[in-house]
Amino acid sequence: MKDIVREGAKILRKVTEKVSIPPSAEDVDTLYCMMQYLKNSQDPELSRQYRLRPGVGLSANQIGLDKRMFVAYFPDEKGESQEYMLINPKIISHSVAMIYLSDGEGCLSVDRAVKGYVPRYQRIKVRAFNPAGKEVVLSFKGYGAIVMQHEIDHLNGIMFYDHINKKHPYLLPSDVPIEAL
Repeated sequence: MKDIVREGAKILRKVTEKVSIPPSAEDVDTLYCMMQYLKNSQDPELSRQYRLRPGVGLSANQIGLDKRMFVAYFPDEKGESQEYMLINPKIISHSVAMIYLSDGEGCLSVDRAVKGYVPRYQRIKVRAFNPAGKEVVLSFKGYGAIVMQHEIDHLNGIMFYDHINKKHPYLLPSDVPIEAL
């Protein structure tokens, strides 16, 4: 947790720099280390032992690196672990329909509870490169789509709470179909 950059740091508000393709061995090693952090943070014994807050996603700028890459590790609808290491990701299409987490979102860089709904697209398609430098196009829906949008936002200098209605934190957009996840 000591390596996680906290809210208020300038790097969290900066659009990150593209990573050269193929990625360097150092960038690939960094992605694997970031993924190991997520896996350790979700292990009850290790998270307690090392005082880690559980996370499902981590972007490079959250560890102080000005690089357009992130990792995500989360269960899909069937409870199967999904593991992604994405470089230079870009959302290339999304649904009109939106979703939100009824308990709100959190972030490893934010050490406080933030109340309110964060509207996200229900389905997205992402183009990115994997650690081998191969271009991939991936589709996400539901929780996976929320995680991906949260991490891509990080790479664009956007924090999750920027999406919360400032005057009425629990007000949702009325012009699109939206439901709780």
